[in-house]
Amino acid sequence: MNPLEHQLHYPFGATQPEPGQALEVAPGVLWVRLPLPFALDHVNVWLVRDEFAGRQGWTLIDCGIARDEVKAQWEQVFQTALQGLPVLRVVVTHMHPDHVGLAHWLCERWQAPLYMSMADYALARLWSQPGAKGSAAGGEQAVAHYARHGLTDADSQAQIRQRATYYSGLVPAVPDTFHRLLHGYVLSIGGRDWRLIVGHGHAPEHISLYDPQAKLLVSGDMVLPRISTNVSVFDMEPDANPLQLYLDSLSNYDGLPADTLVLPSHGRPFVGLHERIAQQRSHHDERLADVIQACGARPCSASDIVPVLFKRKLDLHQLTFAMGEALAHLHALYFQGKLGRSTGEDGIVRFSAA
Repeated sequence: MNPLEHQLHYPFGATQPEPGQALEVAPGVLWVRLPLPFALDHVNVWLVRDEFAGRQGWTLIDCGIARDEVKAQWEQVFQTALQGLPVLRVVVTHMHPDHVGLAHWLCERWQAPLYMSMADYALARLWSQPGAKGSAAGGEQAVAHYARHGLTDADSQAQIRQRATYYSGLVPAVPDTFHRLLHGYVLSIGGRDWRLIVGHGHAPEHISLYDPQAKLLVSGDMVLPRISTNVSVFDMEPDANPLQLYLDSLSNYDGLPADTLVLPSHGRPFVGLHERIAQQRSHHDERLADVIQACGARPCSASDIVPVLFKRKLDLHQLTFAMGEALAHLHALYFQGKLGRSTGEDGIVRFSAA
């Protein structure tokens, strides 16, 4: 266990929902855990009892990836947890495959409308098209992006090149229409008003939902209990500064009560929102100090910084995110004026003390 977890409170202990089952975490709020084929092996999704357009039923928050085994688990949930009622609406916190992958299937299966932020809906629509460029995980544009930042290993490049359809493979379609979610808006679900909180850096326009009546926060990926939220620079926006955006976004949670029950996308529900945000800020401060020290010793590419930030062995899926995160830390320092950058004769971008 991460020792920082001891500073958080887990009301349900080690209990978690079994595959295809739901666990009630608050009146009218159910927790479902869906599988992922990665080192991060699950995503949490939420069902909220609802009444919409004169009908009784449920609103789903997040969807899982488009895989037959995930659909099968959803079907089990529909049979055992919905009390014979339909799904009325589908809410997606952001455009990553584990959150939006089955939105099209769920919306079509239940004739239910989709609710998302504009930026994440548009990007999901774009990247779900086969052959779309800039989808972060693979293809020639991604190869060139990572090579420019020092990932020149031929085997890794070949694997990245082959992942051109990675996103569309997990998100084969996105509904043609949606309802837009915006920061500060209120979404009424089951007669309770959920305030929408936008977050940047992890996704373009990530939406969390807060119910002040029950003190519940569906945090998505913006606040996670065990792991730090991935914040990366990808090929579509090569000069992005997502780490600063992410850290600035965390202030949007400042006014929430200390006893808020956080419902994260990965890990277990917990109490300790402000403690966890403080931990995240401290974590990134430490990593930024490590990066400054490394670049002060010699000019470093993002590839050089990966082992500074990540001490464990990484598979290719993890390596692409690690490269993106290394570059996010370098860019944060560069835009603060603490690092300079230059492109060498080998075409690789390196950062050094300003």
